[in-house]
Amino acid sequence: MGMSKQLGKHFIRVALKLKQPLGRKYQELIVAFTVAACILLLRSMGILQSLELAGLDQFFRFRHNEPSDDRITIVAIDEAALHRAGSWPIPDSIIAQLLQKIRNHQPRAVGLDIYRDLVVNPGHEELAKTYHSMPNLVGIQLLTNNPNTRVLPPLNLSPNQAGFNNILYDIDGKVRRNLLYLHLNNQRYESFALKLALLYLKKEGIKPKKAPNNSDYLKLGKAIFTRFQGNDGGYVRTDDKGYQILANFPKPECEKPHQEFCSYRTVSMSDVLDDKVPISWIRDRIVLIGSTAPSLQDFVFIPYSNTMLKAAQPVAGIELQAYFISELISSALTGRPLLKVWPKFCENLGILACAYIGSAIICRSKSFRKSFPRLFLGLLILIIISYLAFLAGWWLPVIPGLLSFSCVSGWMIFRIAYMQEELKRSREFLHQVINSIPDPIFVKNEQHKWIVLNDAYCKFIGYPDNVLLDKSYYEFFPKHEADIFHQQDQLVFFTQKAQENEEEFTDAAGKTHLIATKRSLHKDAAGNIFLVGVIRDITQRKLIEEELKRTAAELFRSNTELKLKEDNLRYLAYHDPLTGLSNRKFFAEQLYESLNWAENNNLLLGLLFIDLDGFKQVNDTLGHDMGDRLLVIVAQRLSNCLRGSDTVSRLGGDEFTVILRAIPNVQVAARVATKILASITEPIVLAGYTTKISASIGISIYPVNSQDSESLIKQADAAMYRAKHLGKNRYELA
Repeated sequence: MGMSKQLGKHFIRVALKLKQPLGRKYQELIVAFTVAACILLLRSMGILQSLELAGLDQFFRFRHNEPSDDRITIVAIDEAALHRAGSWPIPDSIIAQLLQKIRNHQPRAVGLDIYRDLVVNPGHEELAKTYHSMPNLVGIQLLTNNPNTRVLPPLNLSPNQAGFNNILYDIDGKVRRNLLYLHLNNQRYESFALKLALLYLKKEGIKPKKAPNNSDYLKLGKAIFTRFQGNDGGYVRTDDKGYQILANFPKPECEKPHQEFCSYRTVSMSDVLDDKVPISWIRDRIVLIGSTAPSLQDFVFIPYSNTMLKAAQPVAGIELQAYFISELISSALTGRPLLKVWPKFCENLGILACAYIGSAIICRSKSFRKSFPRLFLGLLILIIISYLAFLAGWWLPVIPGLLSFSCVSGWMIFRIAYMQEELKRSREFLHQVINSIPDPIFVKNEQHKWIVLNDAYCKFIGYPDNVLLDKSYYEFFPKHEADIFHQQDQLVFFTQKAQENEEEFTDAAGKTHLIATKRSLHKDAAGNIFLVGVIRDITQRKLIEEELKRTAAELFRSNTELKLKEDNLRYLAYHDPLTGLSNRKFFAEQLYESLNWAENNNLLLGLLFIDLDGFKQVNDTLGHDMGDRLLVIVAQRLSNCLRGSDTVSRLGGDEFTVILRAIPNVQVAARVATKILASITEPIVLAGYTTKISASIGISIYPVNSQDSESLIKQADAAMYRAKHLGKNRYELA
């Protein structure tokens, strides 16, 4: 026994070294918050801006093709057109001829996306006349604060027919924003794309309005154009001058199969001049005139520029304007989604949620092998959700979300690997320690499965450890026992406090034991949580306790019976068996005690001696049974006439006494006697016969008549006899 106790104490010391403050319920949130905070810090510094813009571009490239917008036709000034013109800039006469050819086919709007702020003869006067004949013509200008770099609108073209074509470049040189309005020198200017879109929409009955919920926003038909802010989406401290919007570039369907990058319907300037273009491509359309010749270097990069297999392909400036115009018109007419972003708080919350989800799903896998499929599946789901949101017009912070999810998941995977290695070591160590202890001991994980068992436990339950390990209670115990075991384990996991409970335990042979199990939680260096249970077989002790309880119960029952018998004998000794009133013995004791009390407290005491009148006649006429019933009725009437502090007794036969304690004067005793006489003389029905009796009462008063009980009784008795001689049914004072 001494060796067993020493080993037990040694085990407890070892277990306490393993035990640490339990913080697993907060671990996932703490890790998620820490990683998310780091990601948000990097994002606020602009380090992730390029990645987020590149991620947005990938969504643009993944999106399905949309039907080609046949409302727009591009007249391209290509290399062949330059050779035909013979010079650059193209002479005014050729531009005038081109515009006239287009005007004759009645387009809805014409956009001239080439700078014409200088005279290029020959044909300038002809070009000026053409300008005046085309109110639906829009030219371009370049707006800057520096007069040396500003490009004026085309000469002789109305200022209202010129729109700026300033382009906004991101940090990677791509165009993802569309500038609609710009204020310069307190004057508002409209962009080239916006002017052409408004000309087209005017015929549809759509005019620019202020948005109902925000008067600073532009509303066109079904679309409200949310103004870009410098930190929207993945942007960080970007210049947001003017009225900018995030461009949700359409993706026109390709006419030729297997093309990766397509644009709008494009015809050569030469074909227009030679009347080789179908009239339907121009009539009621927006016709854009601009350069596509590589030698003129009027190209920009947009999200579609990068392809999967080829180098980046820029688009011509006139094609960029076509994208802008198509988006504006489609959004106004059909409600095509515009690109919007979440408020910054919601974005930050979403990044934190991604981090927490990554922490939660990996932490719950509990397995290094299962972690990687969960990681890849989580990343895929996050990308799919962000992509579907993008299709609906929302740019979510997918890159920070993926980074936070991946970083947290990677950390948790490393943590799981470390915990599994530590778990292996802990199991080996615990197995060595608990095998030295003779008491049955088990160790369980958070899934309520055995992970370590000592030989004493296996012997106690009747199964080898290789059968029990990684199994639960329900596979070896009756359900009602397993439910209790599971409930007690769960209580320890929940409260994180040691618990001791008495339970039933059925071994493999079907024998049921009574056991006391002490459960406690412990933690190893990696944070693995173990539930350690130590069992003591208390079957014999419980049997002895039950035997002692039975013996004690029998003794208590015997004592109770004896007490009841004693109380009954005492009752019989002091009470009249017929009427239940106190008997002569009790009367004598009560009178003696009452006199002492009256003497000590200087109080009066009255004694009434009562003898029934006519009782013998009833007894002789109706029999003794009726006489007994008459005595019982009289006893009840006497009790009803008295106070609770008074005592009525039957001395024998038809004689009764009454002790009146603490009366203020003699008249009180007389009033009680009068009340008794009135009560007794009321008719009594016995066996169908109405009987009427009376009583004679003698009254003696302490200390007026006497100061001892014997004299007091004699005087009351003498007064009673005097009452009888004086006519009965009355009282007399001694």
